[in-house]
Amino acid sequence: MIQVTLSCSPAAREVFEQVLQLEDGIVLSDAVKASGLSLRFPDLDWRHAMTPGIWGRAVEWSQALKDGDRIELCRPLTVDPKVARRERFKRQGAGSAGLFANRRKGGKAGY
Repeated sequence: MIQVTLSCSPAAREVFEQVLQLEDGIVLSDAVKASGLSLRFPDLDWRHAMTPGIWGRAVEWSQALKDGDRIELCRPLTVDPKVARRERFKRQGAGSAGLFANRRKGGKAGY
């Protein structure tokens, strides 16, 4: 028997995490089925809508699991992180506001 942790966020601000006791040699897709994720979230198409990973590295659904693995199911990004950062920076205002407002005397800009 092996112990793995399944973690995913089926929707914004919602987290599902479960520790599973599984047979040795089980593959990732079978572990997700055994978790009951599809019963708890019937509208979630995890097989096609989510990208599987183990400890932050993308893997295939046929990946064999080892004891202590952390399975992460990731939703696709809705906003490009670079665009989101630019938008946040625009909302902060000029260089004299927000993150760069209080800078020590003689310090470099942005620090």
